[in-house]
Amino acid sequence: MTVSWLNIIRIRKVSEPILKIYNHHVAACGDPPIVDSRSSDCYIGYFENNDGEQWIFSRDRETGRATLRGGDADWNTEFEVLEGRMHDLILAEAELLWLHACWISSSVARS
Repeated sequence: MTVSWLNIIRIRKVSEPILKIYNHHVAACGDPPIVDSRSSDCYIGYFENNDGEQWIFSRDRETGRATLRGGDADWNTEFEVLEGRMHDLILAEAELLWLHACWISSSVARS
């Protein structure tokens, strides 16, 4: 029987994070959220534009609820994403493209 690395990875769940991102915003922007993807129904997307503004998209695949948080928009404020669009924020083109990609990716159920 041939064992591939992919099969080993599927069998062995690693508890170490694969990505650590540090906050680039000043303290007045609030405390950055602690995002945990241990739930298999949670989709997380991260974006940083060329000005260093950071955004975190999260979506619960089970409920469909999606939110966006950004350092420049106060980390402590969750903005609801409805039908893949923002109604409370004005985003630049690159941010809108990223948000759209997150919405599509998070809409697909995991197999």
